[in-house]
Amino acid sequence: MQAIFNFRGNELVDWNNNVLAQFPSLGELQTPWRWINAGTERLGRWLLNSRLILAAGGAIDLRTAPPEVSWVHLLPGTADAQRAVAAQAQPLTRDGTVLVIGDSRNTLGRRLIASRTPGAINVEPADLRDLTDFGLRFNVGAPDAVTQLVGFAGELMTNVGSAEMQRRVASIRAGTARNPATPAEHAVVTFANTPNLNTALNALIQIREQAHVRVYRPDILRSCMNAMQMASDGSCTFQQAAQRERERCRHIGRGTARRSVGSTLLLKGLEADIAVVLNPELMDATHLYVALTRGAQRVVVCSATHTLVVER
Repeated sequence: MQAIFNFRGNELVDWNNNVLAQFPSLGELQTPWRWINAGTERLGRWLLNSRLILAAGGAIDLRTAPPEVSWVHLLPGTADAQRAVAAQAQPLTRDGTVLVIGDSRNTLGRRLIASRTPGAINVEPADLRDLTDFGLRFNVGAPDAVTQLVGFAGELMTNVGSAEMQRRVASIRAGTARNPATPAEHAVVTFANTPNLNTALNALIQIREQAHVRVYRPDILRSCMNAMQMASDGSCTFQQAAQRERERCRHIGRGTARRSVGSTLLLKGLEADIAVVLNPELMDATHLYVALTRGAQRVVVCSATHTLVVER
């Protein structure tokens, strides 16, 4: 599967020369059952035809698309705002699902979309690198432990206000704060005064429980909290616990939310009611086809032109 995306230099065999030469084709599936079952056969037929066009090195003309395909015409100066609106596309039912597919090479950009899109979560790579990196560098006894903890929380949740919280914690500890501490601030102060994994865990919990805060990277936060709890009894280091938690997550797999943001590599094999393709101009034929086929009921494509010319 990784070879489909040329992952780490893996290459697919030549289908015509290496496969069909030895195993003649018995036929190809030409019935888009997933879309037929969703009541959008026209969309499925169009996608099948798009596959042939892409395989032949052609471009896709969105003017030929069925009504289930929406084109967001990106304009200079407003493209980012238009993509942000497109990411909020609403499914037909309350339980409907949306996959927002961003630039595979812009991890921070996808996180930004997830943080700014109500109800969206960021789909994490299986190696949970940000978790294990934090496990490696976080030291509860370090002078900057509060900065590390609050800063990390700000990378996983919206509206944490890391800089302001650190300023408030410093003033509360110094006795110069004019306003009483909130539960989250009190928990961070407790961690600063009694630094250990239990107080660090409680600080993350209290930050998360604030009414104005939303978790948009739940896999990292949940795994971090599990690792802190695992290591709190001293049976292993936090770094070891973070690595164990990563391996546990690899075995159980990952789920998606009703609105998930990721790349084609992270979202391959998944499907939703709506697929929103934010950067088709940056995709090759394989990535573009994967992106377009994630939506069973509707596909939203953001591009500056109605013709999708794939990368070579």
